[in-house]
Amino acid sequence: MRILLNTLVLASFVWSVGPAFAGDKDVTLYKNPQCGCCEGYAAYLRENGFTVTTRATHDLAEMSREAGIPDEFHGCHLSFIDGYLVSGHVPVSTVEKLLTERPDIKGVTLPGMPLGSPGMGGAKEAPFEMLEVTTSGTVGGVYARE
Repeated sequence: MRILLNTLVLASFVWSVGPAFAGDKDVTLYKNPQCGCCEGYAAYLRENGFTVTTRATHDLAEMSREAGIPDEFHGCHLSFIDGYLVSGHVPVSTVEKLLTERPDIKGVTLPGMPLGSPGMGGAKEAPFEMLEVTTSGTVGGVYARE
């Protein structure tokens, strides 16, 4: 039942358009209940002018799959921003690019938990590659590299 409810909630976000959101700086971030780096990412977004609501869930993997992100491309958490999904520790410059360019994709993902990414500790080891999540529900090419 919980998965069905989460799927319905996810569907209302993923397949909606911008007007369903209060503004382009409003973020709903789904995360595992005990994840500290997700809280770090939420704080990073807030520091960059976003209004963030966090929601704890034990169904994050299922929600990411329902959003069209294969397991090997899941990010640490799943956010919805102005009609787009943002999976993982995506730098705010890529989020801003997504919101400005408004490409015909569902959103972007930065798989895993790369060291040095926003909200994560450690030193950046390589450029981050944010991948497109296509409207057909697959992961496409690189949307941004930084």
